[in-house]
Amino acid sequence: MKLVFLFLIYISLNFAAGLAASPGTTYPDERNSGICRSESGVAGYVTGKTDGERIPFVNVMLEGTRTGTITDVNGHFRLVNVPAGSHTLIVTGLGYVTEKIGVEIVPGQSLEINVELDYRGLDLDEVVVTSSPTARGFRYQPDNVYTGEQLQRRADISFGEMLDGEPGISMRSMGPAPSRPVIRGLDGDRILILQNGERMGDISETSAGHAISLDPLSANRVEVVRGPASLLYGSSAIGGVINLMTPDIPDGWENGPSGVVSLHGASNNNMGAGFGRYTWGRDNLAATGRFGYRKAGDVMTPEGLVPGTYMENYDGSFGMGFRSDQLNGGVNLSFGGLHYGIPEELDDPDKSVEVRIRQQLMQGRLHFRVSDFFDKAQLRMHASRFIQQEVEMEFEEGILDEDIEIEFNKLNVSSTLTLQHRPVWILDRGAFGLNLYGRRLDVSGDDAFTPNEDRMNLAVFTFQELPLSRSLRLQFGGRLDFLRATALPNGFTDMNLSRNTFVYAGSAGMNYRPADGWEIGGQVARSHRYPMLEELFANGPHLCAGLYEIGSVDLRDEIGYGSDLFARWSNGPVSLEAAGFYNRFENYIIMFPTGEIHEESGLPVVEYTGDRALMYGGEVSAGLEIVKGLNAGLSIDYVMGQRLNGTREHLPFMPPFRFSGNIDYDYGRGWIGSRLRAVNSQSRVAPEEEMTDGYTLIDINAGFRLNSTGRHVIILRVQNLLDVVYRDHLTRIEERNFPMPGRNFSLAYRWFF
Repeated sequence: MKLVFLFLIYISLNFAAGLAASPGTTYPDERNSGICRSESGVAGYVTGKTDGERIPFVNVMLEGTRTGTITDVNGHFRLVNVPAGSHTLIVTGLGYVTEKIGVEIVPGQSLEINVELDYRGLDLDEVVVTSSPTARGFRYQPDNVYTGEQLQRRADISFGEMLDGEPGISMRSMGPAPSRPVIRGLDGDRILILQNGERMGDISETSAGHAISLDPLSANRVEVVRGPASLLYGSSAIGGVINLMTPDIPDGWENGPSGVVSLHGASNNNMGAGFGRYTWGRDNLAATGRFGYRKAGDVMTPEGLVPGTYMENYDGSFGMGFRSDQLNGGVNLSFGGLHYGIPEELDDPDKSVEVRIRQQLMQGRLHFRVSDFFDKAQLRMHASRFIQQEVEMEFEEGILDEDIEIEFNKLNVSSTLTLQHRPVWILDRGAFGLNLYGRRLDVSGDDAFTPNEDRMNLAVFTFQELPLSRSLRLQFGGRLDFLRATALPNGFTDMNLSRNTFVYAGSAGMNYRPADGWEIGGQVARSHRYPMLEELFANGPHLCAGLYEIGSVDLRDEIGYGSDLFARWSNGPVSLEAAGFYNRFENYIIMFPTGEIHEESGLPVVEYTGDRALMYGGEVSAGLEIVKGLNAGLSIDYVMGQRLNGTREHLPFMPPFRFSGNIDYDYGRGWIGSRLRAVNSQSRVAPEEEMTDGYTLIDINAGFRLNSTGRHVIILRVQNLLDVVYRDHLTRIEERNFPMPGRNFSLAYRWFF
């Protein structure tokens, strides 16, 4: 894989250098157009009107003739032997407004001009900035973005519930509150869930019973990247990145007041939620505040209530933003609290487990422009304090007895500086960056099962693109991390162990657009993952997970080699996308069920072990606009995971094959639609892992916009319309026969002002 990576870069550089050295092509600076003064012609640069950036691969033609050229990678063009007289240049570029410019050619003289183009946007999907720091819009792996009404239609109790069923995305579940997205069978810190581009500071990646600390109503944009888009955010996330974006720091505001009020209710668990955001802006300053509250009871299944699946949370924020010609940014302070049940003892109503979370958070952001090689810069900062208590509650003779069995107290700091540079030599616009991440995790309580930990990570990274032609470009990136992890003594242990290590990750990708409507992208990558604290040192019952966990200090770092390929085609009302992936791991760390029950705690025993592993699969999706407003779509996804030992055992917790089909009709003032989801049985399971049956679900959704601009929106959803009894294979509740929620009516209202 290393040789493949180096070979791709070598070929790319040589091919681009060959283009640069081709006869008749020059790369002059601004003081020399490269035209012989005895020739009649015209030369110059094509730049963006708003940012002054040079634009490569723009067509420059003489009107009424077949004479023309294309700007080089530096945005320069040259036309020679142009007949004397008056001419009109037609300058056209993908995503730019066509310009017509009159020129007067004098015999024996060259004319030097600069052409400025207005950017109008590409007729493509919205740029997913999580996968491209330069926001160029060229894709090297599958990605999706959900904003506005797309998010409203998916409104749910958690991000895991909201994104479940999207191509390549399933849900790890231990009740609705702690559900978390899983991408292509990868969970934990193999996928990163970010808030505004930085690590959130919670501990949701460490256990199925741990929740994402942000409420879904707070996000106004969710970006999902499947595949190895990890270089900007961490070296371990070979599965992908989910970036939850909030407008808590104002950006792009209008003068005066604006905001949103949202109400949401659901029948299955008697859930009610309210949310409001208010923003006030003037020319250069703005302030915003939000507050949300949600409360839900126990989940109702077709077979009855599941105790310990209730939840209640609140969160709020206050932020300010400023802007000027060269500088903009802001800061915000937010807070939140969440408590929810964990269904530990389904057959004992006198026992229950509750998780209680408190978090305080500060975020800052600064964008600035400079007039040097690095012309754009962004500095992000995220600091938080996170406290989680896992409480065992028991009624004895009518008296409630509460014991805090384990408490996590985490201080978290994450900051990233990204510098974008102008196009240079054979490179298009690219980025260099520096990331600092640190955390202190204290673990206490009677059931503390790991030591405390200090972790500091300093990383440098780069993202570069090589435009080889108008239809083909390459991308490569690299990340180098210095990691210091220290296990510290607490009530669980008196150990004091430190480890310093250098971690490197890299990727190379391709974007090819062979014809109108076609886009092909591919990527190969190397990831490097340092074991988590639980994987190394755990030895005890974990109440929230409902497991007795045993780690191993002998675990080595996990190295992953991933490849990803996708193709997208669209032609008017028809679109089609297919994607495939192949991931191979050295020392893949597996939470392996042993089949044993720990005698004292009564919990199933799992061990963390390392082995070579292979995961592959893919997704196919298609869309069709039958008539105006009437759209149909379908998707399938598949994951296979195996240990590469002698028996090639299956990996645990692999999502089964899934099919989804939908049809929607939008008539302007509203919409109505339905989705069918068919999930296959999962018989390819690890030893001691139970199989699950297949099932089919039908959902209905409808919405009404109360005025033509959609300022008031009412959304009705019916989930599991037929009240099907089923069990999701990724549910982690100890009682494996736990059925998922039954029929649910959900009603949401949103007012934008």
